[in-house]
Amino acid sequence: MAVTQQHFTGQNPPDLDLAALAVAIKAWGRELGFADIRISDVDLAEQEAGFQAWLELGYHGEMDYMAAHGLKRARPAELVPGTIRAIAVRMDYLPRGYRDAPGQWRPLEQARLAPAAAATATISLYARGRDYHKVIRSRLQQLADRIKGEIGEFGYRVFTDSAPVMEVALAQKAGLGWRGKHTLLLNREAGSFFFLGEILTDLPLPVDPPTSAHCGQCSACIDVCPTQAIVGPYRLDARRCISYLTIELKGSIPLELRPLIGNRVYGCDDCQLFCPWNKFAQPSTLGDFDVRNGLDQATLVELFGWSEEQFNSRMEGSPIRRIGHERWLRNMAVGLGNVAAAGISTPEIIAALQARSADPSELVREHVAWALQQHGA
Repeated sequence: MAVTQQHFTGQNPPDLDLAALAVAIKAWGRELGFADIRISDVDLAEQEAGFQAWLELGYHGEMDYMAAHGLKRARPAELVPGTIRAIAVRMDYLPRGYRDAPGQWRPLEQARLAPAAAATATISLYARGRDYHKVIRSRLQQLADRIKGEIGEFGYRVFTDSAPVMEVALAQKAGLGWRGKHTLLLNREAGSFFFLGEILTDLPLPVDPPTSAHCGQCSACIDVCPTQAIVGPYRLDARRCISYLTIELKGSIPLELRPLIGNRVYGCDDCQLFCPWNKFAQPSTLGDFDVRNGLDQATLVELFGWSEEQFNSRMEGSPIRRIGHERWLRNMAVGLGNVAAAGISTPEIIAALQARSADPSELVREHVAWALQQHGA
C-alpha cells in the first residue's frame, strides 16, 4: 500500500494519508508475527497518582528502576521528545506444541503445581524459550524500517519491557485489551499469555478506541495467588510475588514465603492459569518460544546439578540467564526444600543438597541449609 514517497519532516505532509498508513502498519505488523497491533495517544496523566501511591507503599520492593525515573514512566513525551503516538503490539507466547491441546494445556500446566509433581521444576511459560526482548525488539525495528522505507525519515524508538514505559497502560489505551485484577493485560480472544511492545513515534496517526473491561465480579487471580501478593483488585505487592522473589530479588528469600513458593523456581503463572479468560490463550506462531533444554519436564535435582558453565551455556539466549547461576541455585534449593512438604524425601534429593552445602556462595549455602532442615537432614 503506497501512502507517500515524501520524507517525513515532523509536520504532516499534505500527501501523507495517515489513515492508510495506519492500516498498512497493522498489516505489516501481522506479517512480522504480532497477533494484534493498535495505536494510541500518549496521555497517561490519569495513571500518575496510582503509580505514585504504589511506589510510596513500597510495593516495588528492590526494583529501584521503577522509581528511578519518577513520573517520566507515565510521560512518554519526556522519555522520547516529540512523541505523540504509541504503536502498541502484542505477541502470543504459548509454545507451539500446545496447538494440539487447545482444551488441555491449562490442566497440564496446573498439574505441575500438584504435590505429586513437587520434584519437577516449574518455570514460567514465557521463559522456556528464547528471550522475548530480542524477538520483539528485532521485529519492532523491522516494522519501523518498513515504515521508514515507505514514508522516509520519522522520529521513533522501539521498546519492550526495556525502559521506563507504562506498557500495559499504553496497550489498554490502544485497545489491545483491559487491565485485569492481577494487573496484567487481558484480551477477550487471547487471554493474557502474550508479550507487549511499542514504537513511540512523532507520526500523528489516527488512534484506536480502548476496549471495555470484562473481569466483572471474578476474583480467581486474587484467590489463587500462593503468596496473596494481589492485595486487592488491580493492586500487586511485588514483594510477595513469586515472580519477583525468584527473578528480581537479589538476596535471601524471606523465610515465611519460602514454603509458599512450592516448586515454582522461575516466575509464577498461577494468576494467569486460573483466569477464565485464558481458555482463549493462543499458541505462538513463532518457533522462538518453543521449549528449550527440556524446561517443561526437568526435575529440580537435574537443574540444581548444573554447573555455572552449564547454566551459562544452556541459558544462552534465554531470559533466565539474567538472574545468574547463584540465584538459580538459590531458587532450586527452595524448591528442593519444599518437596518435603509433599512427602517426597529421597536419598537423591538429600545428596544433591548436601553436595551444595559448602558452596562458595553464602546465599546458596543459606538456602541449602534451610532446605535440608525441611527434610530433617
